[in-house]
Amino acid sequence: MYLPPGIKNLSQKEFALKLSSVVFTAALLVIAGCEGAPSGEDANEAVIYAVMPSKIQGFDPGYTSGIYSAQVASEIFECLYQYHYLKRPYKLIPQLAEGMPEVSRDNLTYTIRIKKGIYFADDKCFADGKGRELKASDFVFAWKRIANIKYLSPNWWIFEHKILGLDEFREYTKSCKGQFDVDYSLGIEGLETPDDYTIVIRLKKPWPQIMYLLAFPPTAPIAKEAVDYYGKDIIRHPVGTGPFKLNVWNRGSYIELVKNPNFREEYYPSEGEEGDRENGFLADAGKRLPLVDKISWLIIEEEQPMWLQFLRGKLDASAIPKDSFGNAISPSRELTSDMKERNIRLVKIHDPDTYFIGFNMEDPVLGNNKPLRQAISCGYNRAGETELFWNNAWDVAYGFIPPMFEAYNPKIKEIGQRYDPEKANQLLKQAEKIYGGKLPKLRLTIGATDTQSRQLGQYNKRCLEEIGLEIELEFMDWPIFMEKLNTKSCQIFSVGWMADYPDTETFLQVFYSKNASPGPNHYNYSSKKFDEIYEKAVVMPNSPERTELYRQAEQTVLEDCPAVCALHRVRYILCHDWLGNYKGHVFPYGVWKYRKVDVTKRAAYKELLKKG
Repeated sequence: MYLPPGIKNLSQKEFALKLSSVVFTAALLVIAGCEGAPSGEDANEAVIYAVMPSKIQGFDPGYTSGIYSAQVASEIFECLYQYHYLKRPYKLIPQLAEGMPEVSRDNLTYTIRIKKGIYFADDKCFADGKGRELKASDFVFAWKRIANIKYLSPNWWIFEHKILGLDEFREYTKSCKGQFDVDYSLGIEGLETPDDYTIVIRLKKPWPQIMYLLAFPPTAPIAKEAVDYYGKDIIRHPVGTGPFKLNVWNRGSYIELVKNPNFREEYYPSEGEEGDRENGFLADAGKRLPLVDKISWLIIEEEQPMWLQFLRGKLDASAIPKDSFGNAISPSRELTSDMKERNIRLVKIHDPDTYFIGFNMEDPVLGNNKPLRQAISCGYNRAGETELFWNNAWDVAYGFIPPMFEAYNPKIKEIGQRYDPEKANQLLKQAEKIYGGKLPKLRLTIGATDTQSRQLGQYNKRCLEEIGLEIELEFMDWPIFMEKLNTKSCQIFSVGWMADYPDTETFLQVFYSKNASPGPNHYNYSSKKFDEIYEKAVVMPNSPERTELYRQAEQTVLEDCPAVCALHRVRYILCHDWLGNYKGHVFPYGVWKYRKVDVTKRAAYKELLKKG
């Protein structure tokens, strides 16, 4: 999924005094412009206070394509499968499914039985306002809805050319007047429900990644009653089977979820990996989920107000602003003594993601001028970005496959993209010959408006102006940015891609020609050579042969240069000691049900601040 881009050496008492002088300003910065605030805190209520660094698109899983919307929606909606919260490497386990699927010998038919006694949350879309039992047909409806071309789902790439009859159903929807005029009762050969608790999926060809996609939020089941009742407003009225339900969504201020009283009996895992017991991650083994009553996400797009709210105890966890990094993290990349004295914990996460400067290959200036794209790649100082903005914590990207993946090429530093301003100048001369004269001003679009994103945009601009290009910047909120990407309206753009599942294929599909916008290929890149490699690899099981194909596909993209590979993110997350069971998870869907808060410890921290 796509991603948007001091207090030091004080005693406890001095810390409280110092914090009290700045926290009022922080509160003003956070609340300014908001129409409301989260509901009042009950001392007996277990509430997690988290941060959302960007506005979100909404909660309709079939329509959302951003990581932040998916993270919230995954607490309301559930999938057939989920990742074990504690085990590494990441392991799929049943969620709504009763067990793992029965797979035919030819790997083309998957039979999946769902659990009985699972109910949608109570909602006025149902008779008498009572949530009904989940049925196998709810999955089929959700997937047909994604196939409905009038629905304009950016997630059609998941199913395209994979399930018997589903592409034909999509063709049928082209003749319908609108998205709500589609006859969803039409049968599809590849999606059958022999009874209310069984789904049979028939594939056109082997699809090894199907299991990962059945744990991906867009494939969650949807109640047709909710879509019929709310219509286009369904994006604001999510009705799922998950542990939480939406209470309040103030678009520019906060999101509050509350415990779903209809949630089935599900329990915290009783086993994990080595070290989990010693680190306290198994202390709640066997307890019923969720472990909290509410989750409240404060939408804070500026880093400094976020940081101050964390220090004030108004947020349970926080990233570290670049200007405060040295106060929190020592040169050895551990917590400073000041943070340790305050019982703050460090969670370090190497994310399976890559950040890019992307090119719209349908743009008349960029699409037909490979030397221009290559010059921009050679002119971008990746090491300078991680030094200036990420405290040298992020890793330079030489290709698009992150280091944690099996297909990562150990030779990529020698054969991949790199900063070379001298070569960039040579390439620009070739680019001008192709263009027929001086190159025009180019437009770089950033999907964020906070101070750091603006500074990063200025850094991007300076790098490219140093090699002789003219760059115009434009900044916008993330939902508007995604709409521009989906409609091929950007020329150059800054974006990150986070793996949807633990298979390198998740990165290849963003360059597959048939996934062009509004699919995930927002570069609108088209290469016959790449497509042939991709189509051969995508049907293969994990093997050395498939790994080699993945590396060939990467080299093809690097040569054609539809994007500049910039960095791989390494997150440093700080947690107050009252936030329990916070284990780093790189596929963060449906994880908040496992986490807990100790309200007594939180209250004690706030009392310390008051005494200051």
